[in-house]
Amino acid sequence: MQNYREPLAGISPHQSPLPLRLALEAGIFSAEQGFLDFDRDELQAADVVYWGYGLNRLSPPERDAALLKAWELTGQVLIVAAEISIPSRLGGEIGFNGEEVVPLHPDDQYYQHGELKSYLEETLGTVATPAGLGVYFLWRPGQMPQLWNLRVQEEESEEKQRSDWLVYLASEGVEKVRDAVTNSPEINDKIIALFGSWEEAQTAAAQLLDRVNQPGDVPSYCLESAVGKKLPGALYVHISALGELHPVLRCYEAIARRHIGQIEGATLVKFSIDKPKISYLFYPDFDTEAHPILRGSLQIDFPEMRISYIDYDGIDNPPVLHRKDAFVTPAYPLYELFVNLTQQEEKLGLLKKGRDIGTRHGWERCLANSGVEIEGHEVRVNAALVDQQQQNVPQIERHKAAILRREISRPVRLALEAGLFGENHTFFDYGCGFGGDVERLRSRGYESAGWDPYYHRDESLVEADVVNLGYVINVIEDLEERREALLGAWQLTKKVLIVAAMVLIDDKINGFVAYGDGVITRRNTFQKYYSQEELKNYIEGVLNVEAIPAALGIYFVFRDQRLAQIVQAAKFRTKTPIPRVFKSFEDYRELLQSLMEFACDRGRLPAPGELPEEKAILSEFATYRRAFQVITKITHPEEWEAIRQKRRRDLITYIAVSNFGRRHSLSYYSPEVRNDIKFLFPSYKKACEIAESLIFVLTDLNEIVNCCRESPVGLMMGKGFYIHVSALNSLAPLLRIYEGIVSRTVGRLDEATVIKFHTKSHKISYLYYPNFDINAHPVLYSGMKIDLRDLRVTYYDYDSLDNPPILHSKERLVTTEYPHYEKFAKLTRQEKAWGILDDQQGIITRKDFGKILDANCAEIRHHRVSWRKGADPDRIKLVKAARKARFRG
Repeated sequence: MQNYREPLAGISPHQSPLPLRLALEAGIFSAEQGFLDFDRDELQAADVVYWGYGLNRLSPPERDAALLKAWELTGQVLIVAAEISIPSRLGGEIGFNGEEVVPLHPDDQYYQHGELKSYLEETLGTVATPAGLGVYFLWRPGQMPQLWNLRVQEEESEEKQRSDWLVYLASEGVEKVRDAVTNSPEINDKIIALFGSWEEAQTAAAQLLDRVNQPGDVPSYCLESAVGKKLPGALYVHISALGELHPVLRCYEAIARRHIGQIEGATLVKFSIDKPKISYLFYPDFDTEAHPILRGSLQIDFPEMRISYIDYDGIDNPPVLHRKDAFVTPAYPLYELFVNLTQQEEKLGLLKKGRDIGTRHGWERCLANSGVEIEGHEVRVNAALVDQQQQNVPQIERHKAAILRREISRPVRLALEAGLFGENHTFFDYGCGFGGDVERLRSRGYESAGWDPYYHRDESLVEADVVNLGYVINVIEDLEERREALLGAWQLTKKVLIVAAMVLIDDKINGFVAYGDGVITRRNTFQKYYSQEELKNYIEGVLNVEAIPAALGIYFVFRDQRLAQIVQAAKFRTKTPIPRVFKSFEDYRELLQSLMEFACDRGRLPAPGELPEEKAILSEFATYRRAFQVITKITHPEEWEAIRQKRRRDLITYIAVSNFGRRHSLSYYSPEVRNDIKFLFPSYKKACEIAESLIFVLTDLNEIVNCCRESPVGLMMGKGFYIHVSALNSLAPLLRIYEGIVSRTVGRLDEATVIKFHTKSHKISYLYYPNFDINAHPVLYSGMKIDLRDLRVTYYDYDSLDNPPILHSKERLVTTEYPHYEKFAKLTRQEKAWGILDDQQGIITRKDFGKILDANCAEIRHHRVSWRKGADPDRIKLVKAARKARFRG
């Protein structure tokens, strides 16, 4: 280490400790400056004083005295470094020295990063500038070099230089930078050349900061980014590619580094989409290992800039990385090597396992099962192991997977219920098995045909409006043939393709054995079990068209995007009755009825060409507005305004859900929806801003819980908020968007009766109570829970339970317009009067509730509480006395 008498030019960055490397990289040293290592050298004044990791081991008085002495000897800049403590997301705290995790010694003093800054500034009375985690630069007044942390390459294009300067000005502050370069004509000229003037630079920087702080903008730019790898919930970018991101994302990340300094050793930056946070991921073997292991993750939460860390070194099964080429740009030195590796692995189908290969153990199992080894960045196939596996492959008999049904199959039934079959629509069943759907739709008046390679091989392949590919791709064991089947069905599709496949929603499948990427059943038929997310990605990857979930394992793929928008938008439109007419207008009733229905349905007047009766109405009234004035005179205007506001909420919900993941242009929507936006909002941009602000709020679980508590419909119970599916559109837009994002991404349990919003975690469950209307306290039959963090689907079967959960207070789950609302409410009032519902924890299950009824000598028939036949008369007297006491109380 050089002392204060020697110049600094000879210091090697590779041999220096982290704080000095950061100082050298920042360019704050010159060859003429004197240097002092405060812990090692003879104490004499120097231009640059370095005190590295000494203050942790001193008592408070000693620490204060040493720090003041170091500052006294400093001529230009004091570099202070300390080991800091960081909260661990696995619990407790860890020690960190700026480069790696270190043990926390009980006798030493540790600050958190922000606490160290406060301590330095309070003790020395000057600004401590973060250079890295636990590393700060403290300059004497007037000694800070101009723009010491600016990263602008002069050889770059003018556009790139302007972008770099803009990010720097926005993250550091224009006034601060302008003051720092007062005596630098060269930099002033550069700013004027790039922006026109400092004032215009100030405006541009302010606009960039506004976009960074605008809810929804950062997630939108993440989803639209051409740089980096997009995974559910986040964008991942290699540290070398940060400069290629959109300025909004670069500024967002620069603001994080302004508070914590450089993150030494970080490999990837993770931009979270669902929460305002950035994570720096440490893969030290990124370049050398084909699938490097994650060693650590440093997370910064906005806007508080809270820092937390996960140390993966002590974890037995850490995450591993795939598709390294996706994280870097083509200019990265090893890009072609990474691309070649990915292509080899894709060709062998190794990367189609989804989350199963995301950890070291899962990846090792995948390689072993596939007979593959990886040496360096080359894939080697173990021919002997593959030959052995091929010899053990059983003969697949696909035709045995066909099911003889006595009713319309579930995928086709859902298409009928969704209104996908219009008048004169044709139907074709690709892989029709025994042909049951073909016959049943033909009996309903639809022109129908089908083809099956075993049962109906002589039938022709014909185009149709609606094509069904129901549970076909999951019985084809050959990957290329499976893809050809999907493409073949799509080529026959005029309007909509129904794709259904078996999905894996539980970890245990009894009676099956592993086979390739599927399983062989006892009937010797192949079954490929997808995850819901994997199935969606597979369909979209092959067809390059969005697959819209209809239910678990069932997707609609629209050739006619206008039809797709009409179907999707209708799901979010609340059913509303036409306002009551309180005056007679028989002269115009027939003429204006269609206009009333349209205004009620859309919340606005028709655009030209939207109403079939347009010619007749306009010939009588000249404009729709005049015609509607007649309607408002014989109805209550406030009811129409309420409909308009309801339609605004419906439309915001639809825009938020459809734009989740990326903001679509206005042309994406059907003409009807575009007209809705035009009439109900000042602009599409304003509608998107409102929708995106609601999506941003969804990241805060407390906001969701508060919204549940404030809802006039629904039941808060235990760790959840419950509502009947019929009442979903009566909820506040925030909750409708929350559920809409889940159902659009994963799909609902199609027979679901009740939706549960979990109040302790970001999860939603769809619950099936088959006799909700008939039974006073229906039994829970099954449920499907979706974890929004990773879209993991878990299925629960309660049918076999001897003592399943039951439901109470059903009227709380529905609206007052529900057909059985009064019957449900009357039952609950009776039960409360009897004291049957007093112990909420004691009535959760069927047997426990039966005990409460027995204790009260009660029974429930036809939603009425009555005395149980054969009950002990003395016991009845006691119960009656208790009831009287309740009323008196």
